[in-house]
Amino acid sequence: MKKTEIVICLGSSCFSRGNKMTLRVIQDYLLEHNLKDRVFFHGAHCLGECEKGPLLQIGGKRYENVTADNVTALLNSVFGE
Repeated sequence: MKKTEIVICLGSSCFSRGNKMTLRVIQDYLLEHNLKDRVFFHGAHCLGECEKGPLLQIGGKRYENVTADNVTALLNSVFGE
């Protein structure tokens, strides 16, 4: 089975604007929903669009202005929860 790739930007701009907390929320979500085996979750140094960040990429689709407050709804929409 092919895993869904989730890439979180860990560049200084996105990181300073909250991706540290978003990272934790995503890790908890993957554990709580038993998705660890279906998802390849990792960080990237910079996704190159700092002004639109914090950035998250899921399955090749880029999401802008992602925060710890809105990422759960985003993951629910992607994974059908």
